[in-house]
Amino acid sequence: MSSRLRPPWPWLLGWLLLAVAGGWVLAAIDRGREREAFENQARIAHRLLSQRAAQHDAVLATLALLQPAPGADGIQRLPALYPQIIAVRQLPAGAAWPSDTFRQAQELSRRERRPVLAEADLALGRAWLLLAAEPASFALQVDLVAAVPWSEWPMRRDDNPVRVALAQGDAALVLQPGREPAGRVGAFSLRKPLASPSHPFDVVALRVLGWSELPWLAWAGWGLASAGIVAALAAWDRQRQARRRAEDLLRLGQVARLNTLGELAGGLAHELNQPLTAMLANAQAARRLLAEEPPELAPARTAMGQAAEQARRASEVVARLRRTIERPGRETALQPVVLQDAVRNAFHLLEPEFARRGVAPRLQGTVPVAVQAEPVALEQIVHNLLMNALQALEQVPAAERDLAVDVAQRPEGGVLSVADSGPGIAPELLARIFDPFVSTREHGLGLGLSLCDSLAQGMGGSLQAQQRPPRGALFRLTLPSAA
Repeated sequence: MSSRLRPPWPWLLGWLLLAVAGGWVLAAIDRGREREAFENQARIAHRLLSQRAAQHDAVLATLALLQPAPGADGIQRLPALYPQIIAVRQLPAGAAWPSDTFRQAQELSRRERRPVLAEADLALGRAWLLLAAEPASFALQVDLVAAVPWSEWPMRRDDNPVRVALAQGDAALVLQPGREPAGRVGAFSLRKPLASPSHPFDVVALRVLGWSELPWLAWAGWGLASAGIVAALAAWDRQRQARRRAEDLLRLGQVARLNTLGELAGGLAHELNQPLTAMLANAQAARRLLAEEPPELAPARTAMGQAAEQARRASEVVARLRRTIERPGRETALQPVVLQDAVRNAFHLLEPEFARRGVAPRLQGTVPVAVQAEPVALEQIVHNLLMNALQALEQVPAAERDLAVDVAQRPEGGVLSVADSGPGIAPELLARIFDPFVSTREHGLGLGLSLCDSLAQGMGGSLQAQQRPPRGALFRLTLPSAA
């Protein structure tokens, strides 16, 4: 039998682990969804800014190709066509730019044959782009904030939680401030350079996650769902234990009834053998007397012979009855059994009885004690001793009920003691408590303890009873230790 008492804390621990694991999965799914949305928005923003940078390069290339005259109408109309272009400068052939940065940019542009960055002030959001050409070179001053195509922007600028900036070294220009949440629990970031070499800026996007953005509703729903799952499993386990307990009690009851019947047969045989033996002896004596001289009548001898034969037949019938209703399991070989396991099995079977009487049994002795025993017989002994203790405790107030089971290893073998705080055993019954038909209860048959004593002796052990100071009874079962 493997059933055990199941305290509630394993179910609570299981629910906690299930809730935490499910919450972690939900958080990971929610975080993945937030990351995917952030990366999509950041990539779109990077592509739009790169396209606008390429547009600036195209404007410079067009000016270098067309070579309009200074102050031409096309040059003057550029800021109207492109609002982000603040100013346009043209350097005629043979002239030099007035600043060193522009002259250096001129050399770099001529060498690499592409537009380059001449000056940048990210604090003001301004940048000069320059393209060296023949005969005239051109430079554009660009408003970097106005260059953002807000009409195509993938995010709402004012209340979006994503912060977007253009960075160059330690300097940065914030294009979208982002919303800073209360309490930071995580963040996503992306840093990627613009696709145009003339704009040596990095697009930096940052998304900060706050406490309010955690999946609280999903967590609460999963907590309730997991609690329902664990409660259903616990209910199923309770039903399974109750069913197994009922099956074990039924089996143990059947064995107990057969053992009790065997004990009853043994008691009847013991009680009937003496009068039958006396009847047989008297009948034989009468037969001898009638056979003496002077001889008695033949019918008397015949009647005495028949009486002796009937008495002998009656004795044989009783003996045959005892052999027929023999205790089951007597031929079962002894095997190592841990006493604590037998006690826990009995606790499990009697759990409803403990609850009904308000008794909390205590098992003392944590070191496993193995004995040589027949498992079913040992279970029946422990079951009977505990039931006797419960019936005795019904006679005392609920607050005074105490039931303790102690298991210990002694030189004489494994010892199991069952002590209760009931009314105890009357002194005149203590010496005969294991005799058949001796009971401390008014309507008891007096076969339970006799059966336990017989079973204990059949396994090479012993069962003793004594008073428990200051009140109660103590039964001590001793069995040979297992090798």
